[in-house]
Amino acid sequence: MATTMITPLNTSSRAASRGLSDISIRNLFIIPTIVFLIVFNIFPLIYSLGYSFTDFRASTNAPANFVGLKNYRELLSDPYIWNNFAVTAKYVIVSVVGQVVVGFGTAMLLNRTIPLKGLITTLLLLPMMLSMAVVGLFWKLLYDPSWGVINYVLDLGKFQWLGDPKMALYAVAFTDIWMWSPFVMLLSLAGLSAVPKHLYEAAAIDRAGPFYTFFRITLPLVAPILMIAVIF
Repeated sequence: MATTMITPLNTSSRAASRGLSDISIRNLFIIPTIVFLIVFNIFPLIYSLGYSFTDFRASTNAPANFVGLKNYRELLSDPYIWNNFAVTAKYVIVSVVGQVVVGFGTAMLLNRTIPLKGLITTLLLLPMMLSMAVVGLFWKLLYDPSWGVINYVLDLGKFQWLGDPKMALYAVAFTDIWMWSPFVMLLSLAGLSAVPKHLYEAAAIDRAGPFYTFFRITLPLVAPILMIAVIF
């Protein structure tokens, strides 16, 4: 009687043949963006922090001398500083919350199977690729009270978006949201693509609703990615 020999497959070779894991693919998308932000955002911030302890003046060529906490003492003695802190905090909250809501919401829509998904994603990423000077000039023209497109479309006459004390902060925050929500969208897409599909399949079998699926599966697994977006 013939005997058939069955050779067991090597588990590691079988896993390697499947290629990169979902987590590895997610990291490949995220790491270049994080490196870019560290080089162009975090390093300049730390470098500027060092200058805050000196008498450096950009308008002169004199060498910077260490002055300790002198600049901070002068700053905190300003009677308007706390109002400035409050306005800055308000701007940060409006801007960051807007970026997370718009960016993550857009990523949720793009995570589905839709026509021309690649083209739409590329177009939505364009604002993030522009320089801040170009974005500022572009939105300044849109907000122009005399011939700005926004006033024309909304039929607001010559409303001063950047000159109105109540609306100026929100106008600038909206510009910031428009520019940086694509960054949140990009990170969110990477996180959403790494969520195991079998979790959604199990939730569907248990007849879980979209509300339960979002708050029990999607949001907890994507939350670390959103925290990275908020920090940066």
